[in-house]
Amino acid sequence: MQEQLPFMLALVAAIVLIEMLATKLRVAYPVLLVVAGLLISFVPGLPKVKADPEMIFFIFLPPLLFEAAWSISFKEMKKWWRIIGSFSFLVVFFSALSVAVVANYFIPGFTLALGFLLGGIVSPPDAVSTGAIMRFVKIPKSTSAILEGESLLNDASSLIIFKFALLAVGTGQFILQDALINFSWMVAGGIGVGLICGWIFMQAHKILPTTAASDIAFTLIEPYFLYWIAEHLHSSGVLAVVSGGLFLANRRLTFLSSASRISGYNFWDAFIFILNGIVFMLIGLELPEVVDGLRTNGIPLGTAIYYGVLVTAVLIAARIVSSYAALLATLVFRPSVAPSVNNRRRMWRVPLLLGWTGMRGVVSLAAALAIPVVLQESGQPFPRRNLILFITFLVILLTLLIQGLTLPYFIKRSKLFEFSGDMPEDEAKLKVRNELAVHTLRLLKAKHEKGEYKDSHLQRMIDQWEHKLSQPESMKMSEETKLNYLELLENQRQFLAELNKDP
Repeated sequence: MQEQLPFMLALVAAIVLIEMLATKLRVAYPVLLVVAGLLISFVPGLPKVKADPEMIFFIFLPPLLFEAAWSISFKEMKKWWRIIGSFSFLVVFFSALSVAVVANYFIPGFTLALGFLLGGIVSPPDAVSTGAIMRFVKIPKSTSAILEGESLLNDASSLIIFKFALLAVGTGQFILQDALINFSWMVAGGIGVGLICGWIFMQAHKILPTTAASDIAFTLIEPYFLYWIAEHLHSSGVLAVVSGGLFLANRRLTFLSSASRISGYNFWDAFIFILNGIVFMLIGLELPEVVDGLRTNGIPLGTAIYYGVLVTAVLIAARIVSSYAALLATLVFRPSVAPSVNNRRRMWRVPLLLGWTGMRGVVSLAAALAIPVVLQESGQPFPRRNLILFITFLVILLTLLIQGLTLPYFIKRSKLFEFSGDMPEDEAKLKVRNELAVHTLRLLKAKHEKGEYKDSHLQRMIDQWEHKLSQPESMKMSEETKLNYLELLENQRQFLAELNKDP
């Protein structure tokens, strides 16, 4: 432990520095983290990092999924549920099926069960990578909501495929009737556990005399409870975390104070950043050991790289084909949404761009590392485990490097989102401020007429809000005004700091 602790602390420090460098270079930080982890693994004398397959799901997945559920706009998710649903389930299943068929046909020793296992691992795109890349380009709110909602739900669907394939590999049999019953219970039980436990957690926040610190502590343990309870009931822990997280997130204003929400956002932002950083670094740190395992099993490195490139190409092609299939289905079943002739050219480019957003990352790595070393039934080594790990690592690396580095360029080059129809962010904020001013003024005047407000400053407040409505530009702070205001605040802080030095 004393040897591992300094290394882990240095690892966290390296993650922070790499993220700063990535921001400076305007590159998504997962790309640099994967490369850095691979380079660090070749430094002599460093302790070996081994992830426990039994604990990898339980440590990393619940908080990552829970935070993603809290971050997404539930309103936008309901608005675009058809597209999100098709990408989250149909696209994931089609991608897993494509990988299973290709792996069974081209990779020696791969059965359909092993192919589906690999497909379930590498089929879900990574929300962290996509979000990190989208920081450097402007896309419509609707597109962002689709990508976020898809990334949340496709984790659940892919991991269900993974678990069924893992069971089929372990037992050597797949009974369709039993699989359908188990699948139904995993989905219904997982969602049910999430909603019931989410309601219980919400009542606990309301009834108990919590503070901001205790609220944050509760939100930290809640995803682990959701996952643990659902798994012990043999349902989907992933769906429990997702459904419970969405339930709580949609009601956060009813049971969390403003202090809890602000402090919780800052805590979770830092916590998830560290978790994601560690997982991405693990990709590179584990790779040399996986390569040694390939050599032990007699698989040449060049052959393994070929398999990884093949699976990556299949995944990219399957996602693009699925995107166009979803578009065609929309035009067939909902012809009323068909665009005008002028927009058709743009319409046929959007699926290609959405198909190019399929970077893989944290969930794929966690699933791959969770493959047991030996089969539970026979005690024999798990077939092709090292090859599956290597292909997963290569898929993550290639999609991050190829798609991740080129996606911002393609978005800017295509100019698809320059005239998206979405209201500009500054204009949208100004509209909300104006509506808020109208509501506030109406409330103040109503209270004043009823005689409920007897404060001498009430009329001054009414005058201030009337002035804001008469001059809407006053509610929009210019960049120069912002800089001056921040400078004023900094001078006030310095003054208070100097004042605090006096005895």
